Amino acid sequence: MATTYNVYEFDIAGIEGNMQAQARVFAHSAKAITIPSGAATSVDVLVSDTVPDPLPAGDTVQTHKVNRGACLYIGQQGDVKVLLEGDEAPVVFKSVSAGSFLPIMATKIYGSGTGGTTAQSILALF
Repeated sequence: MATTYNVYEFDIAGIEGNMQAQARVFAHSAKAITIPSGAATSVDVLVSDTVPDPLPAGDTVQTHKVNRGACLYIGQQGDVKVLLEGDEAPVVFKSVSAGSFLPIMATKIYGSGTGGTTAQSILALF
């Protein structure tokens, strides 16, 4: 059975010309994030599949280009520790409610150790 491996590299274009005339979409793609355990661990928002080398016959690689961070949807309440695309140090959003959107550009989510992410069922929205 053939397998398709995903390599995430989305290229998100900026606003051009008359921004009021352009259609707006909140997200065009979503990726479930598995939160690592431990205070010193983190996961990049854009985690690619591991592609075997050599690629087995019949398998394909789908490439998606990303130059930005991602907005987050929080499925289960808790704290969310992230690195934002313009920052050098992580920040913690405290007690984020279940069903909330964080309209941020997160590039990394930190583990569930002391002071880390306790929220669950997180989706990265692009």
